[in-house]
Amino acid sequence: MTGRYQGGCLCGAVRYKAEGEPINQRVCHCQLCQKAIGAAFNARVLFAIKDVAVQGEVAMVNSSPDLKRGFCPKCGTTMFSRRDSAGIIGITTGSLDDPGVFKPQMHIYTAFKQPWVTIDDGLPQYEGAPPA
Repeated sequence: MTGRYQGGCLCGAVRYKAEGEPINQRVCHCQLCQKAIGAAFNARVLFAIKDVAVQGEVAMVNSSPDLKRGFCPKCGTTMFSRRDSAGIIGITTGSLDDPGVFKPQMHIYTAFKQPWVTIDDGLPQYEGAPPA
């Protein structure tokens, strides 16, 4: 697998590659992302599901009625957030081979950001979901 947006889990059992340009790139501060990622926020790159190829077994869990989180059942690395009804999949930037390709466009759900997180990157911030 080669490409700009590729990566996988810590143990190497799961690999993925995304083709084309992302739909968007965001930093989400919601409590569901914090819990699922185990960190203060989820920096993720969003693609159409059809543009992402995955090799290896991925375990899925619903974190909300319409959102599934995908992780490696061997090492536990969280790699995906998937909304089948919208045909989209978010890739966690920490699972990318080169996280430096991530170019965030905004911060969302900042009403839930941790008090010790300071956002001073000049990007738009939304207390909830961004405008449509």
